[in-house]
Amino acid sequence: MSTDAIVMLKDDHKVILRAFRDFEAAGEAAHKTKGDLVAKIVELLTVHTYIENEVMYPRVRELLPELEDDVLESYEEHHVADVLVMELVSMKPTDERFTAKTTVLIENVRHHIDEEETEWFPQVREGLGRKALQDIGVEMAEARKKAPRSPAQPSALKKTIDAVVR
Repeated sequence: MSTDAIVMLKDDHKVILRAFRDFEAAGEAAHKTKGDLVAKIVELLTVHTYIENEVMYPRVRELLPELEDDVLESYEEHHVADVLVMELVSMKPTDERFTAKTTVLIENVRHHIDEEETEWFPQVREGLGRKALQDIGVEMAEARKKAPRSPAQPSALKKTIDAVVR
């Protein structure tokens, strides 16, 4: 397994995007399946945003101050996703707006992933280089071990709010 921070985040993105495709393929009447898939999506996004908010974004902000605006935009995109996730965890798959809300979450996260992978990651890779990205990757692997798995865990919500307020 690579310890390159960008490789690690792209690997996460692949798993998240696969979960999105599974949700979209579940069909309208598949309430239980959709509920299980959304629970998986919530966990994947909670862990992923935690390691980005706690390690990747602060380190990039520190080492590449010229990318400050991009980092702040990413925090805000995470915030939007977090709000949708918090609403989804309090809903049932049979609720009228469950599928619509999940679809909006998926669209927002896909946009975020696309921006990161096509615009932001290349700038970060060029600005930091291999060694720094490996060091950040090691930090991210450690953070992943203690990352909350659900936004209902107080530390996840507090960390997200703190990151956005900073």
